[in-house]
Amino acid sequence: MAGSEHSATEYIQHHLTHWQVNLMTGHLGGNMSGFWVLNLDTMIISIIMGAAFIVLFRWAAVRATSGTPGPWQNVVELMVEFADGLTKDTFEGQNRLIAPLGLTIFVWVFLLNALDLIPVDLFPDVANAAGVPYLKIVPTNDLNFTFALSLSVFALVIFYSFKVKGPVGYFKELMLHPFGIWLAPFNFILNIVELLAKPLSLSLRLFGNMFAAEFVFVIVALLPFWGQWVPGGMWSIYHLIVVPLQAFIFMVLTIVYLSLAHQHDH
Repeated sequence: MAGSEHSATEYIQHHLTHWQVNLMTGHLGGNMSGFWVLNLDTMIISIIMGAAFIVLFRWAAVRATSGTPGPWQNVVELMVEFADGLTKDTFEGQNRLIAPLGLTIFVWVFLLNALDLIPVDLFPDVANAAGVPYLKIVPTNDLNFTFALSLSVFALVIFYSFKVKGPVGYFKELMLHPFGIWLAPFNFILNIVELLAKPLSLSLRLFGNMFAAEFVFVIVALLPFWGQWVPGGMWSIYHLIVVPLQAFIFMVLTIVYLSLAHQHDH
């Protein structure tokens, strides 16, 4: 809950400020800008959650049994089958990378989104006691992270477009689709806009939903302790839907975009 020594505005600004480092000067702090400024909290927490994903799934794989599976093996198998089934239904082509990629994106984004359900003051207070003035623990409400993730998908789309269709075939698609050779310049502009819109839509959708969710939690934390339970509880219940939904949408759109990149006739 917001401390009495801070105004509501200061409290909100504090919770929306990243712990940063300037790679050129080595300065640590917050509210910095520039190309060489990294959001340390986003980097550290996303790596930790990615490592947790690898360890947990590796643990299930090593202890997998053909007999009666344990609860965690059931969960992992369910998620693997879910990603594999979705890929088979959505992806038109042959590529063994797509299902593991979809699973990785879904689980990683889900874990990062789920951090928003932790009380907003818990980790910032712990970090402050350790001498870290700022800490945002949800990397998916950092536009730098969501845009970097979407650019990775965008790079794969470009790579497979060239690999599957060839440079000439991909150029012809950009020039001739959808209105034919007589409107080639218009086709090219339209396709470039559509292409660039893919990483923008992926990043902004995830960022917007998660940032708004965190902002509401911060606003609720400004209420007296006894007044937080009803709005906080209702928002948390709603957020239980948002957390997996946003991970699912990011995964599905990634598979769809890569499926289009594998289609010769698109």
